[in-house]
Amino acid sequence: MVDQALPPLHSWLVDPLEGEVCEAIGRLRRAPDVQHVAVMPDVHLAGDVCIGVAIGTTHLIYPQAVGGDIGCGVLAVPFDVSAGRLADPTTAGRVLAKLASAVPARRWNRKMAMEPPRDVASDTLSDPRLDAVWRKQGTLELGTLGSGNHFAELQVDGEDWLWLMVHSGSRAMGPAIRDHHLERAEVAGSSGLLALDANSEEGRAYLHDTAWARRYAAANRRQIAVNIGTILAATMGATLQWDLAITTDHNHVESEPHSGSTFWVHRKGAMAAAHDQWGALPGSMGTASFHVQGRGCTQALCSSAHGAGRLMSRTAARRSVTTRELQRQMAGIWYDYRHAEQLRDEAPSAYKDIRAVARAQRELVRIVRVLRPVLNYKGV
Repeated sequence: MVDQALPPLHSWLVDPLEGEVCEAIGRLRRAPDVQHVAVMPDVHLAGDVCIGVAIGTTHLIYPQAVGGDIGCGVLAVPFDVSAGRLADPTTAGRVLAKLASAVPARRWNRKMAMEPPRDVASDTLSDPRLDAVWRKQGTLELGTLGSGNHFAELQVDGEDWLWLMVHSGSRAMGPAIRDHHLERAEVAGSSGLLALDANSEEGRAYLHDTAWARRYAAANRRQIAVNIGTILAATMGATLQWDLAITTDHNHVESEPHSGSTFWVHRKGAMAAAHDQWGALPGSMGTASFHVQGRGCTQALCSSAHGAGRLMSRTAARRSVTTRELQRQMAGIWYDYRHAEQLRDEAPSAYKDIRAVARAQRELVRIVRVLRPVLNYKGV
């Protein structure tokens, strides 16, 4: 029997949900004030709230339904040159060799801080302790990639133009903001989740800080792109075409109208996909990515998958994928072979089939452009 008290649940799935994922979504549906739950085809298990989920509430804010990497997202921007320029091994090797210094994975690989944009530098966070994290870590991490599934990738579209795709977020600032506000949140019913009232001082402070983190994350991606653009300008004479850039993020909360109501829409590993809204849907490091436009599906809270989504845990991937197998899966794509051992848990086979994800969410977005990876850079 279906519990009629539970909020609506809508899902777009590649495969049936695993038991632990079902349980996590069930807990989320039982959380107070959760009015609507939408599950994306890239859904997979994560701490507290699954990745690949969007929820709507009327007044409660759930930081765990946004996650720690607040504002994590994707920037896609084309160059004015053909991707064929990277077919030359010498050119590709020069680009790869320069990426690690131009785009450090972590702040301790950096000698000096980048100049933050005005909309980040001029705003203060809600607590002096968070401002201290910004001064100590955030300033040095601006323009750093991070590790795991964060990447910078050079791609080719159907007309042979070269594109850059950057996936990164708010680095240390996001977890610091989340953890700071979780300490001030209250347990929400029997769900085990922690909530803040959007109308309270604590809730307003969290919303202020997450908006700041989204701006910081966007500035981080742009700085990474600028630094990579400098490399390609020097090695290939290429120029970034910023007027054609696509930018989106997939860990956030914002007030939106849906079906006659106004919800606080939380997206954790889900991209906004309002009608005709542009988005970038990355695959794995060895598979296609897509540029898409939203269809404005209200049942999905105007949301979409944020990428392929993990098929295997990192532990499982490291058990099943050898270095030789990773090299086979990455055939024809430039990457730093010296890091193959560390990258086994990021192998293409560790992720869902991005084309299956796209098929499962045909109601949510339409594909405008298909891109194939040419050169992939990940921090280790």
